[in-house]
Amino acid sequence: MANKKPKADAENNSKNADAAGTKADTGSTEESSSVGSFIRAQRELANLSLRQLSGMADISNAYLSQIERGLHQPSLRVLKNVGEALSIDPETLMTRAGILRRQSGDKPVSTVEEAVEADAQLSDEEKQALITVYRSYLAAK
Repeated sequence: MANKKPKADAENNSKNADAAGTKADTGSTEESSSVGSFIRAQRELANLSLRQLSGMADISNAYLSQIERGLHQPSLRVLKNVGEALSIDPETLMTRAGILRRQSGDKPVSTVEEAVEADAQLSDEEKQALITVYRSYLAAK
């Protein structure tokens, strides 16, 4: 059984970015919450548990949970790993995290999965079915 760090130490460690990018600086609450909510929605659509995705992305369960809840802004390395694990373009995650900005004249970039998720006329089950079919087509290429 692992020893738990005192709360003050854990908070200090999570606020300090290290050279390898394993910890992230806290970002704006709105940006952190947006990317975290998006990651959680994509994880749930992929029928992955928090533990499964954290293992695939090579990050701790606790850290992924904090990202999903908007408590921490993920590093570039974490966004890249999560994007690869979920088959999401890292640029999409970086835009959602506020790392990349669209130019004022650019049209918003939207993926098929984002469009399905945004459609209020579809039930959660219908959204899941459409995304599953879409991903199966991509996998067959």
